[in-house]
Amino acid sequence: MDAGWDQVFRSNDRLFPYNGAMTIRSIAAIVATAGGFLCLTTQPAAQNTPQNGALRVLVSNGMKGTMEELQPQCEKAAGRPLAIQFGSTASLKKRIETGESFDVTIITTEAIGDLIKQGKLAGASRRDVGRSELGIGIRAGAPKPDIRTPEALKKTLQETKSITYPQDGASRGSIEKMFERMGIAADVKPRIILAPGSGPATESVAAGRAAMVITLFSEIVPTHGVEILGPLPGEYQSDIRFGAATSATSGNAEAAKALIAFLSGPKAAPVLKAKGIEPR
Repeated sequence: MDAGWDQVFRSNDRLFPYNGAMTIRSIAAIVATAGGFLCLTTQPAAQNTPQNGALRVLVSNGMKGTMEELQPQCEKAAGRPLAIQFGSTASLKKRIETGESFDVTIITTEAIGDLIKQGKLAGASRRDVGRSELGIGIRAGAPKPDIRTPEALKKTLQETKSITYPQDGASRGSIEKMFERMGIAADVKPRIILAPGSGPATESVAAGRAAMVITLFSEIVPTHGVEILGPLPGEYQSDIRFGAATSATSGNAEAAKALIAFLSGPKAAPVLKAKGIEPR
């Protein structure tokens, strides 16, 4: 053995003690053993990565708080990890329509029905999950204006310094129709702050950048520093209904169905309620 190899093995004599009779064959055996050990220690980490066997799930922002809370239970029910992506129903629907690969989607029932007609979702897998009311959120601890009647809500909206709501949210149409029916659309327009999602909308209220947010209860509840003032009253009451379905081309149909069965079943109901969603 040359001096170089002798030095290397002597410096690691606790692992590979060198007795002066080291041969090429013994070196090869040590290297093979070390290589096998490395493979054994690295394989489990690879198996635990979300990309390996994970269900790909596209979830509406209105279900974000619920899914974050229920993810461990959902993974147990499905028998595999979940790779979840959140977004507005409108943005997720576009991604599905353009052919994005996924296993399960949890979005509005209206969008699910449309995607089933397009052949993008498996109709037999469809299940209703729950509904969330459209309401108003304010900064925690702020004065609480009256919104108990349509007349009181109109007055409050006219006097509020700023109003925010998601620009691509499923509830935007209902909100803006309400302004028109009240006859205050032009009055409130300069004070509207459209947000790029429900998270930024509610967070802007928590930070004091907007006075109130109009969005789903399920999008207000998870945000620290924001509290629900109340639902929209009387004729302006509105809700959004959520459902789940599997991709028509999913290669994990059984696991996907197990996930949906759990979400639409009794074990998920308490968390749904706590997150601002009335179970189906």
